[in-house]
Amino acid sequence: MSEHYFTPKPGAEHKPFRFQAELRGKVYQFQSDAGVFSKDEIDAGTRLLINCLDLQPGDVVLDLGCGYGPLGLVAADLVGPGGRVYLVDVNERAVELARQNLAANGITNAQVFLSDGLAALPAVEFDWVLCNPPIRAGKKVVYALLTEAYQALKPGGCLLVVIRTKQGAKSLQTYLEELAGGCTTLERQGGFRVLQCCKQLRT
Repeated sequence: MSEHYFTPKPGAEHKPFRFQAELRGKVYQFQSDAGVFSKDEIDAGTRLLINCLDLQPGDVVLDLGCGYGPLGLVAADLVGPGGRVYLVDVNERAVELARQNLAANGITNAQVFLSDGLAALPAVEFDWVLCNPPIRAGKKVVYALLTEAYQALKPGGCLLVVIRTKQGAKSLQTYLEELAGGCTTLERQGGFRVLQCCKQLRT
């Protein structure tokens, strides 16, 4: 089996690649490379998740497993200068690319962290956590990441996850229902589902 991209130091030989993509009506410039997820284009799952985003100005957002940054870049534009986006990935190559892509697209209200999960992040509560999870890393890894992220939500904050229907969407939805007390399928398209679970407001 080839090396998956959820690894601190990808072994793949560098193959720098530049492309642009239109997301939510804006054209973004991307620097990519071998050893990161969907290196040649924005994958269909990430596009679907981006189209589902209902972020508001001033929101605080986590892009969990950010790769080279497409979700985080769009989120930063949607939350505006009063909002804040934290991008995190365990993959050193992805983190460096995400930093380059923030700079190349003039985004200043976002920051990228090299971290396995949320360990390296400051103590922040999030309005939204966005994730296209590293399914090939295994269910144990993915569920632990999403549990940690859910726990970092503000009351009323929501976790949005995109997953291929054939790669365990139903079992993940069941897990998130147990974790959050509820989980809805926000969108279903092209073999993918976007799942949303929200943290209950304190009473």
